[in-house]
Amino acid sequence: FYLSVPIALAISALLIVLTISYRQTIFAYPGGGGAYIVARDNLGELPAQVAGAALLTDYILTVAVSISSGVAQMASAFPAVYPYRVELAVGLILFMTIVNLRGVKESSAAFAIPTYFFVGMALLLLTVGGYRWATGTLGEVTGVEMVTDSIAPLTLFLILRAFSSGCTALTGVEAISNGITAFKEPRSRNAANTMLAMSGILMVMFIGITLLSHAISAQPSETETIISQIARTVYGDGIFYLLTLASTTVILIMAANTSFADFPRLAALHAGDGFLPRQLTLRGSRLVFSWGIVVLAGTASLLVIVFQASVSALIPLYAIGVFLSFTLSQMGMVVRWHKVSKMEPGEEVIVHGAVMR
Repeated sequence: FYLSVPIALAISALLIVLTISYRQTIFAYPGGGGAYIVARDNLGELPAQVAGAALLTDYILTVAVSISSGVAQMASAFPAVYPYRVELAVGLILFMTIVNLRGVKESSAAFAIPTYFFVGMALLLLTVGGYRWATGTLGEVTGVEMVTDSIAPLTLFLILRAFSSGCTALTGVEAISNGITAFKEPRSRNAANTMLAMSGILMVMFIGITLLSHAISAQPSETETIISQIARTVYGDGIFYLLTLASTTVILIMAANTSFADFPRLAALHAGDGFLPRQLTLRGSRLVFSWGIVVLAGTASLLVIVFQASVSALIPLYAIGVFLSFTLSQMGMVVRWHKVSKMEPGEEVIVHGAVMR
């Protein structure tokens, strides 16, 4: 447990590297430069398909992990829910599937309000928790049933597993480089500034939650999440405890809903190139990629059932796609900058809206 803080700092250092690197990607690909496009332009078709597969896997796992984690937050506040966590998770996925098949359009306001609510509650938790720790009034967590197999010999592989699992917190860093076209002009600069703000908020929360977890001696548990343990220790069982869990649950469900928008589009792109079944390119009566939504929901539900809605069991799968996507994207950028260095003065090449000079 004492290594959790140094590992969190190492992950934060990686976040800084990724932020600086993806800022370069934003300026190099103002039309949107996700791992799939960067790899296809600079590394070739096979690496691009690997990057695309990694992203599709991440979208599936985002649904499974986010919904499972959201249900875990509910079960932390209301323990009677715990025995029905799998059924509840599958039910939520089914509900989101029906909503998305009806073509409900996402709006910035719908996403902004819960997001600000979550950020506000998280920062309040860190502020109050930090104050109580500084004044010596912060207690230790009690009444938590620790997972029986959580004690293991301290080996290099255990440390690397903790690091890779923690790095799943970095998923979504490349989302801004994918969605540059959604920003106002100057798009690249606004997207780059947004990435800085997002990374700063993420780092503060990630390090803050890790430090508070260490301070209260949080325990690995299948029945109560770390957020619940921190909030209960800081606030007690009052209204702020429930608001913290409510904000976390809502933001997790929203994170899952994002996959229902992005997975069908990326799957249709691969299907259009002949790498997935053509049915994934078909639009339903509501002009959504219906087959993509159904495949996403079905696969995510299967994972929830097989892994019994256990976040700790699903997280290791998540890490594979995260690192593949990051690695291939950054390898592609290295190749790109190498090509740029070989170009003659005044020479230009336009690839997917990105100008190489």
